[in-house]
Amino acid sequence: MKTLAITLSMIITGTIISCSQNKSTMDNTTQELTAIFPKGEKGSSETFTGNAYPTGLVDADSVYSTLVGNVYFEPGARSNWHSHPSGQILIITDGIGYHQTEGKKIEIIKKGDIVKCPPNVRHWHGASGKVGLQQLYIVPNTDKGIVNWNEAVTDEVYQSVQ
Repeated sequence: MKTLAITLSMIITGTIISCSQNKSTMDNTTQELTAIFPKGEKGSSETFTGNAYPTGLVDADSVYSTLVGNVYFEPGARSNWHSHPSGQILIITDGIGYHQTEGKKIEIIKKGDIVKCPPNVRHWHGASGKVGLQQLYIVPNTDKGIVNWNEAVTDEVYQSVQ
């Protein structure tokens, strides 16, 4: 019985030491985003600053009238200012980034956040300066239109996050 207790104590101690060493190793590595969907092709410099990779997942059709896609933003990448006639929903699936509605402060967004962009309201979103961002986007009621692109977000605006 005493031998069993000593053996179990050694196994538990070994497991604890092993887990704490793995945690230390993980804390020292660069965060990599977990890809859920294909990265896609690099987005146009007419709609994005930096390296952003949009990928369509669900095309709008006459039944659903909803567009769904994924965008992977490398650190520092962001969309231009834009609006959607029927609004947009963002589901942040990994990373850290920023979202700003015109006239409001920049919000920090991260994995698990959901952002509702109201219809016809200018906004932008993208990765933080040090960590990339992955998001799903949902554009409903595409029969009213999909997106109206505007000018690029300046570095001054992007770097004003507090």
